Amino acid sequence: MTDVRHWLWGEESGLGSVDLWVLQSPSVRVEILTLGAIIRSVCSRGKDGQMGDIVLGYDDLEGYMSDKRYLGAVVGRVANRIAAGRFEVDGKEYKLDINNGPNALHGGLRGFDKAIWLATAVEGGVQLSLTSPDGDQGYPGEVQVSVTYTLKGETLTAAYQASSTKTTPINLTNHSYFNLAGQGVCGQGAADIYDHQVSISAQSYLPVDDTSIPTGEVRSVEGTPFDLREPVLIGPRLKEVPGPGFDHNFCLSSPGEPYAERHAARVCHPPTGRVLEVSTSQPGVQLYTANFLDGSMTGKGGARYGKHSSFCLETQNWPDAVNQASFPDCLLRPGEEYRHVTHFTFTIVCSDVSQRGEEKEEEKEENLKTYLPYPAEY
Repeated sequence: MTDVRHWLWGEESGLGSVDLWVLQSPSVRVEILTLGAIIRSVCSRGKDGQMGDIVLGYDDLEGYMSDKRYLGAVVGRVANRIAAGRFEVDGKEYKLDINNGPNALHGGLRGFDKAIWLATAVEGGVQLSLTSPDGDQGYPGEVQVSVTYTLKGETLTAAYQASSTKTTPINLTNHSYFNLAGQGVCGQGAADIYDHQVSISAQSYLPVDDTSIPTGEVRSVEGTPFDLREPVLIGPRLKEVPGPGFDHNFCLSSPGEPYAERHAARVCHPPTGRVLEVSTSQPGVQLYTANFLDGSMTGKGGARYGKHSSFCLETQNWPDAVNQASFPDCLLRPGEEYRHVTHFTFTIVCSDVSQRGEEKEEEKEENLKTYLPYPAEY
């Protein structure tokens, strides 16, 4: 059983009110903002039985409005990079806002992450909807977008849908930054993710140029630092990766292969026993190890978010697919419907709690409420 509640969280001049939605199951609590469809918090249990917030974020609306790193947000209209901010559809060239070196990143200067979405309660969750007008950030067509977050037991699901009045590229993802130690809550947790273990179910990855645009090659992970098919410690592996860290697309399927839900990644934090499993219908997942966080960001409880303080698993189409004919098709045409789903499952390994089978559901719920209580009026 999932409890769903919401209340006013803040007001932003020129945008309006921002609500906070809380989804709470016996084992997981998730906070979602109507600003950017942001996942503000995910609280899960460690092997010691204690709850911890494993998502980076801010204490107030001002933090999210000034944020340039997309913490927890749904990004679009096209997640990741488009080379030179240009593409061609049906013989017409479109020029986008440039916001990442020479390229367009995560939808442009003011993408979906800075919009207020319309929220509607659904069973076990909330549906957030948005209209992106024709010409938004340079993209063609009016696009109707929704993401539906539902929580069932240990699994948070993000189901994306979109339709367009004109042919347009689209690639939606959630940009949550995770630290399974509990980073970001009143300064508790680890300062980095070096003691996390990661595995990704990919036989190949996309090499990139010096502006992080895929070169067009699909390279086998065999014999490279990108071979994460078996669990590896992130810390030592980062020393082998060219550049500041992982910021690469791992290929979960091949171009032309029918979309199907498949396992994407698993991350484990042995000290707390927390595990994150990700599955998706998308053909790729971007592993990003917070290479460009520099400690200047003040997050929850005054925590400072620095380099390698967290990781992202951005399920997606392959980056720059609109300009690379050999990549999976990213165009949404009139009359078509864009549909993708991603599941985040939060569990524990070697847990004393899991061995205490007699623990009652109401006791678990009380643990959650004690850790992050509802406002007084609830």
